[in-house]
Amino acid sequence: MTTARLPLFPLNAVLFPGLVLPLNVFEERYRAMMRELLKTADDEPRRFAVVAIRDGRETAPTDTGMPAVTHTRAERGPADGFGPDPVQTFHRVGCIADAAKIRERPDGSFEVLATGTTRVKLLSVDASGPYLTAELEELDEEPGEEAGALAEGVLRAFRAYQKRLAGASERSLTTGADLPDDPSVVSYLVAAAAVLDIPSKQRLLQAPDTATRLREELTLLRSETAVIRHLPSLPAVDLTRTPTHPN
Repeated sequence: MTTARLPLFPLNAVLFPGLVLPLNVFEERYRAMMRELLKTADDEPRRFAVVAIRDGRETAPTDTGMPAVTHTRAERGPADGFGPDPVQTFHRVGCIADAAKIRERPDGSFEVLATGTTRVKLLSVDASGPYLTAELEELDEEPGEEAGALAEGVLRAFRAYQKRLAGASERSLTTGADLPDDPSVVSYLVAAAAVLDIPSKQRLLQAPDTATRLREELTLLRSETAVIRHLPSLPAVDLTRTPTHPN
């Protein structure tokens, strides 16, 4: 069992391995985290863990990403807004992020561009420092049975889903050349791109193996495509645009 202790960044979003995560960091506890990450040697990854906040478990008002801006933001402790036992407020499976870019702005906030790398299981949360840290267990990605065949079916279903979502007259959001061959990469790409709620995305992240994730995606994509077929007025959604999550 490989474990690690890393800074913890909770979000109202699910991060998948291989997916890019832009962050707009302006709350002091997360500024402190970024300042510490900037001390990492140039040849070392600047890693932190991202976990999704459970629906209804936040104890402070929230914007997209993190608790909302207030005049007393700089005075908030590392666990403020997450209840007396933060580990109960977060989903137990998250993803390590590697920050390729951390740029400090003149006002002290940060622009961050990170990429998901490895799934992790949340073991414990420490709120004794200036920001949350967590003890994490890295999770292996097992292929499962018939992952290759399932990936092909998911890609076909995903293309049909895209066409229904974007409208037949619009350009396809992803060309065939853009789509990967590796089943695990396919599973994470589709999980991130599909318009699903956080609990659905979280279930996909914590699937025990790639084949299980692909099977669930196939069911979800067929179901969502059928729903969209009966809602012709549904507005088009750009699946390739990743939102910036403010904290």
